[in-house]
Amino acid sequence: MRHTYTRFISYSFFFITLLTGCSQSSTSEKGQNSESKKLVVGVSMLSMQNEFIVNVHDAMVKKAEADGVELITVDAERSALKQVEQIESFIAQKVDAIIMNPCEVEASSPAVTKALAAKIPIINVNSETSTKPTAFVGSDDVESARIAMKYIAEKLGGKGNVVMMHGYMGQAAQIKREQGAREILKQYPNLKLIAHQTGEWDRAKAMSLMENWIQSYGGQINAVFAQNDEMGLGAVKALTDAGLKDKVIVVSIDAIPDGLQAVKKGTLDATVFQNAEQQGSKAIETAVKAAKGQAYDKETLIPFQLVTKENLAKFLK
Repeated sequence: MRHTYTRFISYSFFFITLLTGCSQSSTSEKGQNSESKKLVVGVSMLSMQNEFIVNVHDAMVKKAEADGVELITVDAERSALKQVEQIESFIAQKVDAIIMNPCEVEASSPAVTKALAAKIPIINVNSETSTKPTAFVGSDDVESARIAMKYIAEKLGGKGNVVMMHGYMGQAAQIKREQGAREILKQYPNLKLIAHQTGEWDRAKAMSLMENWIQSYGGQINAVFAQNDEMGLGAVKALTDAGLKDKVIVVSIDAIPDGLQAVKKGTLDATVFQNAEQQGSKAIETAVKAAKGQAYDKETLIPFQLVTKENLAKFLK
């Protein structure tokens, strides 16, 4: 489904006089030398301490540079409150469009409401809010967890004990990846989820959490599903240190470079590729179209792909 938004820009009488004889459409054309004609997009990212989020942002920067778009990027540092304040600041600056990588489904929603009220297009990238933005660019997180848990179920022959590491609680990816994992668990009654807790997308926290689970459950654990690679790698380190890695399957999501290298080494059994480059570039493309009043996709979903040693080569750069 395609929607079109038109943004009206007010010019001073003097400026209009200078532009007499020029068509209004020419002012937004690519290649304008005047800085005043450059589209400005405000960007609020969940956390620039997270490798995958940084990869999404790098893709946005690359696409923005290619398209002559100015980005103003801020780091919400996992705070939805800070993120809402950042969007308020972008509104005050009268940016042409906003891209938000939401911290939380509910708590980041007021930012969407405020941007829409100010008639500024707001695009959610990678993660969602309960309030619908102008457009969403990302992937179906439910599907990523289905892929990961299905792989675990098949490797264990449908029987065994699983632990699950959640991401930052309340964030869309955490909610949907839990949903997808539980959908598959329901299909395998002999596959038991014996523990689940947040590792907050963090490698060190996940390592500590895995150490605690090893203390509590020891050799009972047959598989770990970590909702991102950072946590998966933390789990791998703890299991390796305890001499248990060869007995436990570990699967995670994102296919960050470290995750791919771990699959290559055989320490991480599988990961699920999420395309940061496409998410970032498509977010910029959508923001530009919405700001210019051009037709754009209301929702862009980029597929996930299972990565194992067998197909690893096509994902390594």
